[in-house]
Amino acid sequence: MDKNHYQHNFFPLGYYSFHRKQVFNFQLNRGYSLGFTRFEDIEKVGERIHSFEDWKNEMVKLAEKALSKNRLLNAAYYYRAAEFYTFEDNAEKELFYSKFIQYFQASIQEDKNERLKIPYQKGFLPAIRIPQEGKKLGTILLYGGFDSFLEEWYFMMKYLASNGYEVIGFEGPGQGAALREYRLPFDIEWEKPVRTILDFLHLSDIALFGLSMGGWLCIRAAAFEPRVQRVIASGHAIDYMKCYPYLIRAIHLWFLKQKGMIGFMNKMAMLKAKAYNIQGWMTRQLMYITQKDNPMEAFEIWLAMNEKNIHSEKVTQDVLLLSGSDDHFIPIKMHQKQVEAMVNASSVTDRIFTKEEHAQNHCQIGNIKLLLDTIINWLK
Repeated sequence: MDKNHYQHNFFPLGYYSFHRKQVFNFQLNRGYSLGFTRFEDIEKVGERIHSFEDWKNEMVKLAEKALSKNRLLNAAYYYRAAEFYTFEDNAEKELFYSKFIQYFQASIQEDKNERLKIPYQKGFLPAIRIPQEGKKLGTILLYGGFDSFLEEWYFMMKYLASNGYEVIGFEGPGQGAALREYRLPFDIEWEKPVRTILDFLHLSDIALFGLSMGGWLCIRAAAFEPRVQRVIASGHAIDYMKCYPYLIRAIHLWFLKQKGMIGFMNKMAMLKAKAYNIQGWMTRQLMYITQKDNPMEAFEIWLAMNEKNIHSEKVTQDVLLLSGSDDHFIPIKMHQKQVEAMVNASSVTDRIFTKEEHAQNHCQIGNIKLLLDTIINWLK
């Protein structure tokens, strides 16, 4: 094996206190739990991170160190991490992304997989197809949500493939290269890209697996696409506005109905967007993936991700709903709301992962193997 090629044993166990602030700690655990980074690299780095600028600089240092040792996969993810909290008006964001893709592809070049570009509207949907090992048990179509790239799910895809499933991961509108290279803005009508991929690859009778916000999109797509026969969602909210406490939600919605105040609200939101904190990052990220010039237009799309537009009542397939008991993004109350909304599903299986299982966090970061084994056992 080439010395630049990765050696991988899939997923480490545990969610660690790499940083006292969750905004940084979760991202450090994310790369580690998904199998891309080394414990010894990130164990102490949190002590040197106090801002987004610190984060970027420390991740770049880790990337450069990994490159000097020919650890291409580690370098790729550290550049991805540097990109994560770099705002889109900084030219370094695209530089970090291109380095991430360059070194990721170099690290997996010996793998058996197929990279695809599926025509969609005026661009393409990027995809990776990994063939199953042994007897084919089925096909899984997989993707993420608000801020993920296709490549981040690669080892999850390989693990599923090693258990007998053909796995196709893709980036839809508003994600990864579909957004960056082909300028496809986010669209809640996820049945459109799913339908396009199924048509292009002549697929039917598939399992659709959505992570994070991708879980909402998964249920929405299944409601309108009968070739999806099994539905798997991890870490989403049935209605994103209902994640907020009632009073805060009511105030937001009241302001949105006051048409004469839209200009003022845009001005205030832009001030928030310029702040180098998590609120600023989320506002900018939402504008970026929706390709909107002002925050309120982008927020209208966010508002549309609600319990009406997900169309849970139209889902007639077998459904697996997965949540973490201590998810810091999605309140656990969203889990039961989604379970209760699946009134016409052929079957509904749900599970809330716990701290004792090291899987209590968003999308089971901390125990990815348990997440995938749960899915495999359910599918079988």
